[in-house]
Amino acid sequence: MCDDHAFDDMINHLRQSTDITRRHFGALSLGITLTSILPRAANALDVSESDIEIKTADGVIDAYVVHPSKGSYAAVIMWTDAFGLRPAFRQMAKRLAESGYTVLIPNPYYRIRKAPVFPAGTSFQTDDGRKQIMAAMSSLTADTQIADAKSCVAFLDSQASVNKKLKMGTAGYCMGGPFTLRTAATFPDRIGAAASFHGANLVNDKPDSPHLLIPKIKAKYLFAIAENDDAKQPDAKDVLRTAFANAKLDAEIEVYAGAQHGWCPPDAAVYNEAQAEKAWSRMLALFKAALI
Repeated sequence: MCDDHAFDDMINHLRQSTDITRRHFGALSLGITLTSILPRAANALDVSESDIEIKTADGVIDAYVVHPSKGSYAAVIMWTDAFGLRPAFRQMAKRLAESGYTVLIPNPYYRIRKAPVFPAGTSFQTDDGRKQIMAAMSSLTADTQIADAKSCVAFLDSQASVNKKLKMGTAGYCMGGPFTLRTAATFPDRIGAAASFHGANLVNDKPDSPHLLIPKIKAKYLFAIAENDDAKQPDAKDVLRTAFANAKLDAEIEVYAGAQHGWCPPDAAVYNEAQAEKAWSRMLALFKAALI
C-alpha cells in the first residue's frame, strides 16, 4: 500500500525544486501554447493516432495511442507530469511513434475527469491552480499506479500494432518517474527499458520509496535529473547508482547542467531545448538497444 504521506512528499519535492519563489513557481505552469515544435526525424514513419478508452475496475481510462501506420512494433507507456495528458505530450508521443514504437499515454486522473484535466495556464503559482493540481495528485497512490500499469500493459498487448516478441518500454516525467519504477517492478519480464525525466520523489525515507523496487526490476534505465533537483537532493543519484549496481542492472544516471525541474515537455516555462533534445536522444538509444 502507498504511504499516506507519499504525495505530500511529491508536492514538497515540487515546491523545493522551485525554491518557492514566484519566478520559479512559474516554471511549473501549464503553457497556453506550445513554446516549441519538436523536430521530425528525417526517417520518420507515417503514423496513425487515436483517442481510446480502457476499461478498469475503477472506471474508464481515456488515453491517446499512436503507432506507425503499418507493421507491429515495441510498445511504450508514457506517464505524464503533474499537468496530465495534453497537446505537448501528444506531440511527444507522436514523435516517438515516428521512430518506430506504439506509444500509449493514459490520463492519470481519469478517476476524477477526462483530459484535459486542467485548463491552459493552470499553475502552481496561483492558489487556485495549486489546489487543483494538489487535489488531483493526491488521488494517485502506489496502488492506483500499479493497477493502471496493469491495464495499460494488457491493452497494448492486445493491439495488432504491438509486437509482443519485443520488450516493452516506459517513460515518465516529473511525477511519472515513480510510475516507471512501479511499472517495471510489476512487469519485470515484460518491461525491458525505462526512462525517468526530472522524476519527482524517486528516493525518500518511506517504506514504499520507489527506489526500493529496483531489486525487482530487470529493465535498463535512464535517469535524466534536473540540476536544481540535484541541488536539493544531491544524494539521490548516488542512492540510485548503488541500488542499480547492487541489482547488476545498467542505468544511465546524469544531472543535466542548467536544466530546471520540468525542462523536457515543450510547453513548459522552463523548457530547455538543447538539454531536452539530449535527453530524448538518450531515450531513443536506450529503447533501440533494450527493446529487443
